[in-house]
Amino acid sequence: MKYDFDKKWDRIGKDSSKWDKPAADHGTTDIVPMWVADMDFATAPSVIDALKERIEHPIFGYFILSDRYFNAIINWHKTRFGNDTLKKEYIAYQNSVLGGVASCISAFTQPGDQILCNATTYTGFTNTVKGLGRQLCLSELVQDKDGIFRLDLEDMEKKIVENKIGLYIFCSPHNPTGRVWDKEEIEAVVDLCYKHKVILLADEIWADFTPSGKKHIPTVTVSDKAKEITMAMYAPSKTFNLAGLVGSYSVIYNEYIRNRVAKVASMPHYNQNNVLSCTALIGAYEGGAEWVDELNAYIRGNQEYVYNYITEHFKGVKTYIPEGTYLMWLDCSGCGMDIQEVLDRMNACGVIVNDGRTFNGKTHVRMNLACPRSQCEEAMRRFDQYVFNK
Repeated sequence: MKYDFDKKWDRIGKDSSKWDKPAADHGTTDIVPMWVADMDFATAPSVIDALKERIEHPIFGYFILSDRYFNAIINWHKTRFGNDTLKKEYIAYQNSVLGGVASCISAFTQPGDQILCNATTYTGFTNTVKGLGRQLCLSELVQDKDGIFRLDLEDMEKKIVENKIGLYIFCSPHNPTGRVWDKEEIEAVVDLCYKHKVILLADEIWADFTPSGKKHIPTVTVSDKAKEITMAMYAPSKTFNLAGLVGSYSVIYNEYIRNRVAKVASMPHYNQNNVLSCTALIGAYEGGAEWVDELNAYIRGNQEYVYNYITEHFKGVKTYIPEGTYLMWLDCSGCGMDIQEVLDRMNACGVIVNDGRTFNGKTHVRMNLACPRSQCEEAMRRFDQYVFNK
């Protein structure tokens, strides 16, 4: 590989939420954080080069979004996702994906309204919906005979009708299961929402993480109906490990939806452009494609290693190699312990994971594998010695 993803970076003492918080909680730096979804990899060199060049100009006053910013997004979507219909006017800066989600929810629903989402569910959706005084209406994903998570469209339609749903949050690719939805599945979602006049809010922040090689399909590209009802959210902060810089963007083809969201987003004055964030996006999208390709290949190796280790060594723990994201979703229901004991043992041995119950997975654990291989190996060693084969 051209890029070194095996390098271990010392993030302790660098104000890292992922590392410094659990280190303080445990009273030791002997930890293996595999929880919150940022990566333990240095960002792409093209990002660093762009930031260095911008910082050499020592004035950081108010600024406007350049054509270069918009063209970088347009070209990325064309070359990576095959979308050749994206235009500048369809793109809007958003300070964060969840900020954009909150603006859309505020624009098209009222306090007390129910919002449809699939379970398992990203915790950010849960907290944002509840924080805005709305209620979450969950439709469970179901596993088919091959263990693949599928949308239950019949159940979704029933819940839309019964609960007078006006907005659906669609996670594509899906966090935490890692599903990269087929075109036919996305078309079915669009048809269902269009039929019942439901705004389709697509969180596509994981679009670049397809280590299986299965390409992400932007929701807006599947049909003209999709363009009429969809607001999609993207962010280089996930792909290029830039969460500390913040910054994302929305893609909305429908002018009415676009204007409503823009109005709501402007009212609290939180949504001002960040000059370094936008500079980082340009550097990422103009020069980071090869880096992303190698990143996906490396993550695939981590997923295969962890899957094989768990399958061979931990009786009763079920998992699979996901199509997308850099996550692993572990079902611990058959391991002989309840999920709290599993989590307590993991925490005690210093491997920090996400409690699946916060994602509406009753017996599950979410692991973040965007780290050097040696970190995955150490986590498996500790699981073997202190958790599942104690």
